Amino acid sequence: MPLYLTEAQVEQISTMPDALVVVEAALRDLGQGKASNRPRQRIRVHDGTLQVMPAGLPVRGYLGFKYYAAFPPKAHFWFHLLDARTGDLLAVMQADRLGQQRTGAASGVATKYLARADADTVGVIGTGWQAASQLEAICAVRTIRLVKCFSRDAPRRQTFAEKMSAQLGVEIRAVDSAQAAVRDAAILVTMTSAREPIVRGEWLASGTHINAAGANRAEARELDDAVIRRCAFVCADSREQARIEAGDLIEPIARGDLTWDQVHELSDLVVGVQPGRVHVDDVTLFKSLGIALEDVALGGWVYEQACARGIGTLIDL
Repeated sequence: MPLYLTEAQVEQISTMPDALVVVEAALRDLGQGKASNRPRQRIRVHDGTLQVMPAGLPVRGYLGFKYYAAFPPKAHFWFHLLDARTGDLLAVMQADRLGQQRTGAASGVATKYLARADADTVGVIGTGWQAASQLEAICAVRTIRLVKCFSRDAPRRQTFAEKMSAQLGVEIRAVDSAQAAVRDAAILVTMTSAREPIVRGEWLASGTHINAAGANRAEARELDDAVIRRCAFVCADSREQARIEAGDLIEPIARGDLTWDQVHELSDLVVGVQPGRVHVDDVTLFKSLGIALEDVALGGWVYEQACARGIGTLIDL
């Protein structure tokens, strides 16, 4: 019988250090041709959108898919895990926390391979729930001295700074503009719902690494064209998916500021096909879209831990 896991049970099991290891391993499998991923599929209706994301990780014995129905102001996330040998349904789990952690972990992996070794300052634009896991992952792969965070809601950014500072043991300052958050940051995170660019290329310090994780629709952008022109290296978790939904890349490429051949995959860095950062002053970009393979990898690991620890409820289908 399949195992059912709630959000609270997934959160009980999964930690960021574990997620980082699991997601990096899955990206290595993808880079070696041992895994497969399909881009997010969207079905739009008048009041919302159904989004479905399938992937296969046969070396771990898993197939799976996440789907979520986004009908503002709510979204419902579910993940189904299947046995890659038999097709049997192994688990059904609520997947909002799962998605948050795997998204943060992907940025952590990108930061591990692309940020300067001495990077110790972070700028964060967006102070919602997803931004928390981004910062947690970065602090797990670099020794961070200072974080500056900005969002349009002043009380919210102050609360974020206080909460995350206590959680991570890092000085975090709420600042009053996006430019102030970007200024002198060695690592920059954008995790917003912006439709128009909120980061300008002239704000960036030399050597900055950017994790642009908020805009995953063709019509939405967080970075202006000047940011893209400044980047010496650009990668995404899936180039195929980026062609569909990465407005931060689609529009500059249409204008000739970049080509798709210059957009690499994060898995290429993990397996060593691409060198990533070459010079200390290089500006590097990871365009995070959130791919299904990350869900399957982390969902499979959560399932294994739940079975070993006796967590969850067997359901008779």
